[in-house]
Amino acid sequence: MFGTRGRPFLQPPGRATLFAEIIGAHYHPPTLELTGGGQRMHKLLRVDMSKRTVAYEDLPKRYSQMGGRWLTSRIVADEVPPTCHPLGPENVVVIAPGIVTGTPAPTSSRISVGAKSPLTGTIKESNSGAALSPKLARLGIRAVIIEGQAKPGEFSLLRISKDGASLSPAAQWTGKSLYEAFPALFDAHGGVQRVGIMAIGTAGEMRMASAGVAFNDLSGRPSRYAGRGGLGAVLGSKGLKFMVVDDTDAPKREIRNKDLFASGRAKLAHALATHAITKPKGALNTYGTAVLINIINEAGALPSHNFREGRFAGAAKIAGEAIFEGNKSRLGKELYNHPCSPGCTIQCSNTWHRPDGSEHTSCIEYESDWALGANCGIDDLDVIAELNQLCNDYGLDTIETGGTLAVAMEAGVAKFGDGQRAIELLHEIGRGTPLGRILGAGAVVTGRVFGVERVPAVKGQNMPAYDPRAIKGIGMTYAISTMGADHTSGYTIAPEILGVSGKTDPLEAGKTDLVRNFQYATAFLDSTGHCLFTAFAILDIPEGLEGMVEECNAILGTHWTTADVARIGEEVIAIERAFNKAAGFTEAHDRLPGFMAREKLPPHDVVWDVPDEELDKVHRP
Repeated sequence: MFGTRGRPFLQPPGRATLFAEIIGAHYHPPTLELTGGGQRMHKLLRVDMSKRTVAYEDLPKRYSQMGGRWLTSRIVADEVPPTCHPLGPENVVVIAPGIVTGTPAPTSSRISVGAKSPLTGTIKESNSGAALSPKLARLGIRAVIIEGQAKPGEFSLLRISKDGASLSPAAQWTGKSLYEAFPALFDAHGGVQRVGIMAIGTAGEMRMASAGVAFNDLSGRPSRYAGRGGLGAVLGSKGLKFMVVDDTDAPKREIRNKDLFASGRAKLAHALATHAITKPKGALNTYGTAVLINIINEAGALPSHNFREGRFAGAAKIAGEAIFEGNKSRLGKELYNHPCSPGCTIQCSNTWHRPDGSEHTSCIEYESDWALGANCGIDDLDVIAELNQLCNDYGLDTIETGGTLAVAMEAGVAKFGDGQRAIELLHEIGRGTPLGRILGAGAVVTGRVFGVERVPAVKGQNMPAYDPRAIKGIGMTYAISTMGADHTSGYTIAPEILGVSGKTDPLEAGKTDLVRNFQYATAFLDSTGHCLFTAFAILDIPEGLEGMVEECNAILGTHWTTADVARIGEEVIAIERAFNKAAGFTEAHDRLPGFMAREKLPPHDVVWDVPDEELDKVHRP
């Protein structure tokens, strides 16, 4: 069913590099005009945690077309001194829905969280599908800005509704697990259908650099994460434990051109419904993102045992197919996946059940499955599920946590494959023991403390689930990303492995244009509020991309074309690179760890051999 290396992955015939051609051209941007519709429902909500005040501000005109990552990075760059300490009062956290979030646009309920990262020291945007995001958008709030700093140990709950916003103490929930807190919070604030919740766990309270930001899914689980970069620690430093958003009686989002929106929405929806990866009961809906375990393993690029090998002997035991069949066996029926957020048509979020049929965890994403499984030498889905559940409960990024566990195993703190010891170490992190504090600081710090050189990280952030020696384009993305090793900065896996938008050899170098174009396209996607997985459809079906741009035009009153995707993406990346440069980052930081240039990766026996000059060309004028 699924492609192998050298054969396109569910590739429609005749589709080659169309998307790269669309977004790759450099040109002079056209003059853009706002048309009609008025300016209602355009506000910033500023929350000062030092003064314990909340205030609404009119949206500055310079932000009027921005949403999601575009807006979070712009505000962070405007308001945060680049050299400040990430956990100090000068940093801010910006929470912004996308341009089309809160409308009927398909799969558009993403939320962006931005700040200076305590893990990398760079600017950071991390995003998640969230029930909260469209609620915030329908209340007319383009961004929430959290600034200042509460007294140490003082945590608050921010409640937002059509009647305004207010802060209240959250002392009763300090030190509590998120699975304990969320049901009670929903009961107190009107239920899952009425409110959406954002939160940090105990890891965020303790300002651990691996702490993420949790959002509830449609069933109320604290299982959707803006995980990367340690932004949960920044919220912990501010003293914000929860944000509860109630959009009851809020007006619908303004659509300036309803006919254009309907046309664009239909084009994108059709692309998503017909593409083999994103369609109902397609690859993602059936097997979830963990479908990639077998695919990347077959390609010889699934990092196992702390990036020592590109294949994992237990891959088939933990893959998306195993999750599907395991649930079928334990439940006595086929279980297809569910949406992470309102309006999601792809529906790739899975649920794993115990032998007795009770729910164990949701969701075991590909990255979590790999990080807590193959990377640690663990091939037991029940163990991986428990580790995943603990990360959700304590408020931890699964990628950084799994990478940290693997480095700890490298150091002899545990043995590779020892799932029970891994569970014990997760509890150490959640309780904040001395060892837990070290591990909670992330893979790089853990490596330094235990004298381990083999730490697969860039700019302080552990690598995700694709070994760059076997997939050169994603390795370049890790190296030059503005936010440390991050596959979502430019998902070149699409053409390199999956054959989407044409097929390129993953082992070949010389992908400067490909990497640049994917970074620009991704920055635009992150700004719209659409899920990254919509890229599979719009890469192969040009009408889908046209529809996405038309949706934005209908909301904003702009006259963008598909060529503006590159312009906007380039602007976002330029904002982030300028911030990082002012913070002290140079091209010398855009490098992979030295061991990857020395150690051959089985089974291909390849090393990282992309010249530094090629990396530097990606963003050099």
